[in-house]
Amino acid sequence: MEKHVISKERIANHGEVYTRTREVKAMLDLVKQETERIESRFLEPACGSGNFLAEVLERKLAIVEKRYKKSQLEFERNAVLSVSSIYGIDILQDNVYMCRNRLFKIFDLKYSQFYKKTAKNECRNAIQYILKRNIIWGDALTLQTVDENPHPIIFSEWSPVNGSMLKRRDFSFQGLLQHESMRELPMFSDLGEDVFIPTPEKEYPLIHFLEIANVDWSKL
Repeated sequence: MEKHVISKERIANHGEVYTRTREVKAMLDLVKQETERIESRFLEPACGSGNFLAEVLERKLAIVEKRYKKSQLEFERNAVLSVSSIYGIDILQDNVYMCRNRLFKIFDLKYSQFYKKTAKNECRNAIQYILKRNIIWGDALTLQTVDENPHPIIFSEWSPVNGSMLKRRDFSFQGLLQHESMRELPMFSDLGEDVFIPTPEKEYPLIHFLEIANVDWSKL
């Protein structure tokens, strides 16, 4: 039987009930095209241990496998892009750790299977670093982290540039949500009209995707 409740206390204190796999798949099938688009971004503001995000990543990596398995570099690059487009927030620390580990294992199972002798720790480290930035211990209602020193939730956007290079830009969650008070302006448009463009808190120089975990971002 699939477990969807950890404890009565967690239900009472946090309203925590995990969504079953059947419902997860059915809900994501409503946006099936987006779940299979490698670069499409998903945010789960109460991600739990990652039921929705894990399914999204499984679908994205299936596309990466189908298109790029024959080229290790292309697989690595697009796998990193797949992971970097997935975001989550949860108020419970153990859920955050479980979600990060779960998503990493989904990637690493395929990566280790396809490239047993040539898999790179740099790629694994990049994935883990991105998950640490993207899956946040916080409160989506207060828009703050819930660690010892609460601060505004900041998400990193990872955009591919010139093949293997990535552009990191950090945005406040609050700033992204300002779009909700500006509904007359869409965030994206194919028609040329004005759009809402959030202002980044910080921008960083381009970096090779395999170097993400190796640099001191505070000095860039």
